[in-house]
Amino acid sequence: MSFVDSFGGLALALLGAGLAVGLSCVGSAKGTGIAGEAGTGLLCQDPSKSGKVMVLQLLPGTQGLYGMVVFFFAIAQMGLMGGDFFSLLNNMSTAEGMAYFCACMPMALGGLLSAIAQGRVAAGSINILAKKPDDWSKGLLLCGIVEFYAILSLLASMLMLLQF
Repeated sequence: MSFVDSFGGLALALLGAGLAVGLSCVGSAKGTGIAGEAGTGLLCQDPSKSGKVMVLQLLPGTQGLYGMVVFFFAIAQMGLMGGDFFSLLNNMSTAEGMAYFCACMPMALGGLLSAIAQGRVAAGSINILAKKPDDWSKGLLLCGIVEFYAILSLLASMLMLLQF
C-alpha cells in the first residue's frame, strides 16, 4: 500500500472540511470588514444608528457559521467525532476522501464569495441608512438576497454529505 493510498483519502476529506470552514470564515471576515468600514463612517456622524449598523455588519458573518456547520457535519460523517482516528486513517480510500472533498466545496467557495458580495451590499445598505433611515429595511432585503445563495451552498454540501 502506497503513502497516498494510506493517508490520501483522509487527507483529502479533512482538506475539504477545512476549506469549507476556512474559506467561509475568510469571506466572512472580509465581508464584515467591508460593512464595518462603511458603518464607522456613519456612526461617527450619528451614533444612534449603531443597532441597525451592527445588524447589517453581522449578516456577512453567517457564512463562517455555515462553513463551521459543514466542517462538523463532515468530520462526524467521517467518524472522527469519538471514533478511532487510526482505524479511519487506514480505511478511507482516496476515492472516498475525494468524495468528501467535493461535498465540502460548495460551502467553501459559496461561503467565500457570497460573504464578500454580501459585505459590499451591506456597505451600500449602510449608505441607505445614512441618507434615508426609514428605508433601511430595503437594504436589509438586498442583503437577504445574497444570503439565499450562501444557504444554497450550505444545502448543497449538506445533501452531498448525507450520502455517506
